Amino acid sequence: MPVSSRTRKTPTETLPELGDVLEFMRVIWQLDHALQRTSKLMEKSLGMTGPQRLVIRIVGRFPEIPAGQLAKLLHLHPSTITGVLKRLEEQGLLHRSVDAQDARRSLLRLTDRGKIFDVAAAGTVEACVAKALKSARPGQSWAAKELLVGIAERLTASCESPVTLVKRRRR
Repeated sequence: MPVSSRTRKTPTETLPELGDVLEFMRVIWQLDHALQRTSKLMEKSLGMTGPQRLVIRIVGRFPEIPAGQLAKLLHLHPSTITGVLKRLEEQGLLHRSVDAQDARRSLLRLTDRGKIFDVAAAGTVEACVAKALKSARPGQSWAAKELLVGIAERLTASCESPVTLVKRRRR
């Protein structure tokens, strides 16, 4: 595999220069790995994963939020959020009730036990993000958010209309 003569330095070794696209993808995967690792640590220490805690924090901020609106807010399919809600409900952290205006909708609120977790806490994903945002230059976090939203939108669009890269041979 050819390696570019340009390199980037890390504390322990010199790595090949990947170029803008591959380098950005590498950093996104680094972020994903860190999110997964921190989420697992949160589950061990707090009893809930990063996504579960995000739901707790959002429902705490918006009591009586409809489950469908929460799914849209998190860019998740309603069936995906159902599993998270079920686990939080089983732990006694979240309560679902039927919307009196529309029996097809579930409204979400935290239980008294759930409210205990609806506070800023060290060692959580949001604490790490808050520190990073605090150290960002003015406008830097907004620009990063816009760029990540653009990538997410393009990935979503490409998943809806995949392109075949290699055609299979017919026998």
